[in-house]
Amino acid sequence: MPGLHENPFAVLTAVVAPAILTNACSVLSLGTANRIARVVDRTRVVIAARAALRVNSPDYLEYSRQLERLALRGKLLLNALRIFYASLGSFAATALLAVIGSALAAYDFQATFQAIAVAGFAVGCFGVSGLVLGCAVMVRETKLAITSNAEEIAVARVHKDP
Repeated sequence: MPGLHENPFAVLTAVVAPAILTNACSVLSLGTANRIARVVDRTRVVIAARAALRVNSPDYLEYSRQLERLALRGKLLLNALRIFYASLGSFAATALLAVIGSALAAYDFQATFQAIAVAGFAVGCFGVSGLVLGCAVMVRETKLAITSNAEEIAVARVHKDP
C-alpha cells in the first residue's frame, strides 16, 4: 500500500467522503425537523377545529382520523430524525478515525492502523445504512402526508358551498 509520502491526497480523500455524507445528512435532518414543526402546527389546527364539533358528527370523526394519522407521521418523523442524527455522528466519527488512521499509517503502526481502518469502515457503514433507513422512513411519512392531503381535498369538495 502506498504511503502518505507517495500520495498526500489519501488523507483528504478519506475525510471528504464522510464530510459529503455529513452534509447530506445535515440537510435531511433540517428538512425532517421542519416537517415535525409542520405536523405539530397541523395537529394544533385539527384539535382546535375538532373541539368545536359534536362528538359523533361525521366531521368530528374525520378530524379524529386525521389526528391519528398526524400522530403516526410525528412518530415516523421523530424516528427518522433520530436515525439521521445517529448517521451524522457516525460520519463525524468516520472522518476522525480516517485522520487518526492516516497518522498511525504515517508512523508505521500497522496493527493499530488496521484496527482503526476496520472500525472506521464499520462506523461508516452504520452511517450510510442509517442514511438509507432514514430516507425510507421519510418516504413512508411522505406517503401518509399525501394520503391525508387527498382526503382533506375530498372532504373540502363535499363541503363546498353551492
